[in-house]
Amino acid sequence: MTTRPPGPDGLVVVDKPAGWTSHDVVAKSRGLLGTRKVGHAGTLDPDATGVLLLGVGRATKLLRYLSPLGKSYVGEMVLGTETTTLDDSGEVTATYDMAGITLADVVAAAATFVGPIEQIPPMVSAVKIDGRRLHELAREGIEVDRPPRPVTIHALVVTPGPPDATGVFTIDVTCSSGTYIRTLAADIGHALGGGAHLRNLRRTAVGPYTLADSVPLEKVDPDQVRPMTEAVRHLDQVVVDAGTADAVAVGKVLEAEVLGATGDGPWAILSEQGALLAVYEPFRGTTVKPSLVIPT
Repeated sequence: MTTRPPGPDGLVVVDKPAGWTSHDVVAKSRGLLGTRKVGHAGTLDPDATGVLLLGVGRATKLLRYLSPLGKSYVGEMVLGTETTTLDDSGEVTATYDMAGITLADVVAAAATFVGPIEQIPPMVSAVKIDGRRLHELAREGIEVDRPPRPVTIHALVVTPGPPDATGVFTIDVTCSSGTYIRTLAADIGHALGGGAHLRNLRRTAVGPYTLADSVPLEKVDPDQVRPMTEAVRHLDQVVVDAGTADAVAVGKVLEAEVLGATGDGPWAILSEQGALLAVYEPFRGTTVKPSLVIPT
């Protein structure tokens, strides 16, 4: 019996094309990379494009540290029309005369959404209610109450939209994980006394990973897999000597001082040769413990 060679381990930053679900990208990447071990962090809507992080091989276990990262987006908010999906893929549910709304009006309304806010997730989303995803219920024509969720809008810049599009404004958003830009656009429309929907959404960054780091889906191959350490570059890093590396490899609870960990953590633990060994987190008192040990 022949043994299949191990696949690559690490991170791929994909520029997701429009019309693909995040799961579609994962499925395609499995074939391109020659491994079943591919997962993603931070779902993108099918019509949205931009930064999608893929964990490959042993790096799939690192996705938990990537999903909570903040996000940045740019998109177009279309005033005067509401849709079932809150974007231009849905059916129109209401129209409003908002011809008199100026850029200054939109800027003022948008400013009230900067900071901690609450959002009601759209029905067409992956959020689960009583064990079922909302988009599954929406396909069955079922609408349920959704509790509001706290999110934070760190920055929101409004500029004019395309010159040939009336009532369209470009929004550039930096926000916490879990924020729905579709909902933000709809809520701004309501604040202006009418309604709105979103189009041409593009994710420009996930934490420190930007479009400049990304590759088109069709160019994904093993040569595009970044090292495991790239998946934790946003964490504080601690380099340990060989003796401590042996203790880390078996998941020992250690004194923070022994590990060399300072600050609040979590910490990416690297060998002297630069290999990722584990991720440690605070434990009891002055000790730290592994939240993940990378198998060798």
